[in-house]
Amino acid sequence: MTAKSMMPYVEGNSAIRAMFEEGARLAEKYGRENVYDFSLGNPSVPAPAEVNQAIKDIIEEEDSLLIHGYNQSNSGYADVRETVAQHLNSLHGTRFGAQNIVMTVGAASGLNVAIKTLLDPGEEILAFAPYFVEYGNYAKNHGAVLKAVPADVVTFRPNLREMENVITEKTRAVIINSPNNPTGVIYGEDFIKKLAETLKQKQLELGRDIYIIADEPYRELAYDDAEVPYLTKYYDNTVVAYSWSKSLSLPGERIGYLVFPSEMSDFGNAIDAANIANRVLGYVNAPTLIQRVVARCIDCKTDIDAYDRNRKALYNGLNEIGYTCVYPEGAFYMWVKAPGGDDKAFCAKAKEHNILIVPGSSFACPGYVRIAYCVAHETIVNSLPAFAKVYEEYK
Repeated sequence: MTAKSMMPYVEGNSAIRAMFEEGARLAEKYGRENVYDFSLGNPSVPAPAEVNQAIKDIIEEEDSLLIHGYNQSNSGYADVRETVAQHLNSLHGTRFGAQNIVMTVGAASGLNVAIKTLLDPGEEILAFAPYFVEYGNYAKNHGAVLKAVPADVVTFRPNLREMENVITEKTRAVIINSPNNPTGVIYGEDFIKKLAETLKQKQLELGRDIYIIADEPYRELAYDDAEVPYLTKYYDNTVVAYSWSKSLSLPGERIGYLVFPSEMSDFGNAIDAANIANRVLGYVNAPTLIQRVVARCIDCKTDIDAYDRNRKALYNGLNEIGYTCVYPEGAFYMWVKAPGGDDKAFCAKAKEHNILIVPGSSFACPGYVRIAYCVAHETIVNSLPAFAKVYEEYK
């Protein structure tokens, strides 16, 4: 018999994945060009050519036992971690070394490792709505409790007063995701400074450490020269989870890292615990070949001009039709108010026109929908008449 503890996960299976699978079914029935699948944040821009070349070169040049074997440390290769640390130092003026980096199986495993490292069962982690659908499951995996900070539906920037109302003597961490999935909003320096000051005061009041877990897979996807603050510079008790899934278009390779700054509380034990968490959660160590690939490609960048072009075309097109959209500053998602107010009903209506989008209820913010515009530009252009038909039916 299937474990009872798994049944809530089965019943609440990700709406994003369910819609993505529905897209494959509809594409087979109507033809892929007639289905407008905006469900999954799967990069449409190819990985840089240097990535494929690095894979070939490493296979030719390096010892096969090295590139296919276990790492000596669950943190990953020391030279790769040093390369990552020095890269961050050059970008952000930080002072990291290999000892501050834990290579992970993408950001998802990184978040699970961080939560297992920092939170005891029953402790609370806060997330600002709307937030990535899996955060609740990650917390539940380790017996922690996710508490939502209500959304500010005017700016979709986190409301610190609401956060203070949600903090309790059990609060151990706050997840920050900027650029944000699903809104595309970037949390600027003024907000980060206020957040840091608020959490410092709460640590003193409650007599306990409160950590920021910064989920940053979209860091490089920032438009119009927008700045994305690096949080360890503002708050010592910060752990950064990063992935090359979006920055190098490598979601299937499952490669990322965690940063534990030396200034954080109980640093030594935290790093040791993270190494053990990496192992006991079944990841063991990050994929060895791809660790070496990203080290060689550390300065490579994905060309985000295609996403920017899609962003402008979709935003302008939807606004001309009459939709209300949040203008995304980063990532590759459009956050749109659902006509009629019922996001699930709107998604169902859109599907009748072969448009696949995700209800905001999946992100703890009903009344809105998420459109992932990391698709071919033709998909954006060809979908707009269908979006117009849906809107007309609501009028």
